[in-house]
Amino acid sequence: MASGGKQQFPPQPGKKHAMDPTPQFTNPDYKPSNKLQRKVALVTGGDSGIGRAVCHLFAQEGATVAFTYVKEQEDKDARDTMQMIKQAKTSDAKDPMALAADLGYDENCKKVVDEVAKAYGRIDILVNNGAEQYKASSVEDIDEPRLERVFRTNIFSYFFMTRHVLKHMKEGGSIICTTSVVAYKGNNKLLDYTATKGAIVSFIRGLALHLVGKGIRVNGVAPGPIWTPLIPSCFDEEETAQFGSEVPMQRAGQPFEVAPSYVFLASNALSSYYTGQVFHPNGGVIVNA
Repeated sequence: MASGGKQQFPPQPGKKHAMDPTPQFTNPDYKPSNKLQRKVALVTGGDSGIGRAVCHLFAQEGATVAFTYVKEQEDKDARDTMQMIKQAKTSDAKDPMALAADLGYDENCKKVVDEVAKAYGRIDILVNNGAEQYKASSVEDIDEPRLERVFRTNIFSYFFMTRHVLKHMKEGGSIICTTSVVAYKGNNKLLDYTATKGAIVSFIRGLALHLVGKGIRVNGVAPGPIWTPLIPSCFDEEETAQFGSEVPMQRAGQPFEVAPSYVFLASNALSSYYTGQVFHPNGGVIVNA
């Protein structure tokens, strides 16, 4: 994909299945090489966007993949992602799983982890990726229920999933958390979302130190403007049309351009000396972090 040339998106219909252009989850030029063979991966929010691209690439690299999604709201996305994983998976990988859950609550996270561990015997890779965001013109518009909802999904779930997965993760395991460029640059219209993404960066760094003695690595990915269903559902028509034009590459990234960062961090063969680090696929924004 070209790195220059200012991009504009046409008006969006407001439904993720009808986005124009459709987010690109796969890269025909990608050459898998069994980097995650015989690994078991659990990806939260894996039904669409970056999560779907990660699930697909993990499957191509030989992993057995389970992912979570939000029931009813994301049923079609989950079915489509399951089909993609089944087509991409290698012969020695087990069948994928899709689990509907609200991960903002500890008991739901425990159920998901227990079900995956029961089916596959262990969990080698955890990708904490689920998130939600809402625009607000003022901090005064962010009331307590909304604040709690965003924090439950975006950071509480990362704690809950991690604490339960560790019971089933051995030395050599990898935990990868999705944060965002807004954790480093700020965003005046996404205050609660930005706060959670900053919390995730600190969570990555602290958890990496906490688990290094157990041989479990913890890293993160901080994407810039990526063309996912979250964008037209959150921003107005003009903001969506200009989405991504502010970065040096003058365009939004596609989910498949972010997913290889997760493969690298999940693979011990590639990233055994990485922990507490955050990758920045963001179209050229310098964050110095």
